[in-house]
Amino acid sequence: MFAARGIAVSFSVFVIVYCVLSLAVACGWRRAWMRAQRLSVRRGADFLFALRMFPLVAAALITAAFTVPSFLLLEPRAIDEPVGGASLVLGACGAILGAVGGINVAAALRRAWHAVAEWTRGAQLGESGSSVPVLKISPAFPAMTVTGIFRHRILLSDAAELQLTGSELQAALNHELAHVRRADNLKKLLMRFVAFPGMRGLETAWLETTEMAADDAAVTTTREALDLAAALIKLSRLVPEAAPTDLAAALVHGPASAVHARVERLLAWSEECSVSARKCSSWYGVGLGLASTCATIAMFALTYSQLLVHVHTATEWLVR
Repeated sequence: MFAARGIAVSFSVFVIVYCVLSLAVACGWRRAWMRAQRLSVRRGADFLFALRMFPLVAAALITAAFTVPSFLLLEPRAIDEPVGGASLVLGACGAILGAVGGINVAAALRRAWHAVAEWTRGAQLGESGSSVPVLKISPAFPAMTVTGIFRHRILLSDAAELQLTGSELQAALNHELAHVRRADNLKKLLMRFVAFPGMRGLETAWLETTEMAADDAAVTTTREALDLAAALIKLSRLVPEAAPTDLAAALVHGPASAVHARVERLLAWSEECSVSARKCSSWYGVGLGLASTCATIAMFALTYSQLLVHVHTATEWLVR
């Protein structure tokens, strides 16, 4: 009975924290994103992803670092009291959340597997000049996309290869390789696991920002920026506006307005602005991370034992 109470209390705290934080993120992410606009698009994409995953990570850390230790250390083992109704309901909700997340992940993987199998039927291996293989596919769609979570492949349609010049093709490949380095397909899969109502706007903003981040990572000169812009314009004519990109990072996807915004950024790209943004963003991120880490460690070191007592007191009602 002691173990059952501990599991029920842990799940209950996780569900409460996760739902409260998810609601806070769903309601307040736009304001936080407006204040983070000074960041480079790479840091902005990382910020949005961290904000999206924050409820899950925070709920798991609070449960593991406070709820479980406080219960194990302070809850009497000799008392044989039944599990409370509230903890049973919340524990069941936690189990349902995990099951729904697992189902979403399995469904996304299944859809991606079937789509890639259809696209790569009769595909031929092409030259990539990198560790990521390039497969030439017959369907015009997808024009160019990177698939896979851990074993990536870049799919290039015959129609796209005919449309692009050599430099434009290389710029487009560099864009897809940037998605590989940033593990964007894995991040998409994690978002399927933490599906929550009201998060669509945040996820859409992250998708748009991560495409811009891959654009910036793919170019180092004005010439390359122009080549990538030309590739976007040409391939946008081959891709339907509602192109599916589930667990695949396509070069061109989403509404025409998003593609137009990326083209405008590339046409206005300059080496000076890019270098300045990377430097400022890097120092900002390092300073903020060090300050937050030091403050958090100091706070926990000074107040951990008292916090455990308060957490145990707060969770007492869950086992009654």
